[in-house]
Amino acid sequence: MPFYERGSTRIYYEEVGSGFPLLIVPGGGLNSTVASLDNSCPFNPMKTFQSDFRCIAADLRNANGGQSSGPLETDRPWDAYSDDQLGLMDHLGIDRCGVIGFCIGGPMIHNLLRLAPERFVAAALMQPSGSRPEMPDLFYQNNTVGWAPTLCESRPDITMEMVHDFLTNMYTNRADFVFTTTREYVRNLQVPLLIAPDDVPAHPYARAMEVAELAANAEVTIYPWKDSQEHIDEVVAHARRFLKSHVPATATA
Repeated sequence: MPFYERGSTRIYYEEVGSGFPLLIVPGGGLNSTVASLDNSCPFNPMKTFQSDFRCIAADLRNANGGQSSGPLETDRPWDAYSDDQLGLMDHLGIDRCGVIGFCIGGPMIHNLLRLAPERFVAAALMQPSGSRPEMPDLFYQNNTVGWAPTLCESRPDITMEMVHDFLTNMYTNRADFVFTTTREYVRNLQVPLLIAPDDVPAHPYARAMEVAELAANAEVTIYPWKDSQEHIDEVVAHARRFLKSHVPATATA
């Protein structure tokens, strides 16, 4: 089983297929794992796109049920995850790639584009998470129940006080827009975006469409799209066309 290690951080990852690299960020919130592509996402790009791309996905650091681990960086939660993702690309010798992400993958992709836009040829945001003004503590509450207790039980070095600081800095103090970047940044972003909106509490339709309207190079899938297999298949085909259309003509991994 492949692992990428940097200091005290150890990231489990899988890759399938061949061709231009595609980084995949599974859904499942802070419990995002490669396995959650099958149980927390409408489709699994590792299976769907393996004939089109070199598909790479990793367990999120400290996800329950996953094999990745590392320190809980309470002062820089989003950037710590981006360090893992960009570091994995470096480890695999990948300079540029496409990226597709579900749920928490939305804010994570925005952070990757903010930190290293030159490394991504295109980004597909599927049912992206975002801030919902009428529920400003939604993600804090969800993760204190569904993530933190199991993590603290398995990791004596992590306390609920640390989790409070981590989630506060990750979500509560950033309870606006997409958590990881600003509207002004998205307005000036040149990386092509594909948005597949959802509308459940953690995936607000309004935020997804706001990103699509602000970004210079954005397109939107049909909506709703998770209501039938036919619609899911249509969005999968749209995502495939979109990602393949932005593969450089002289692409090398």
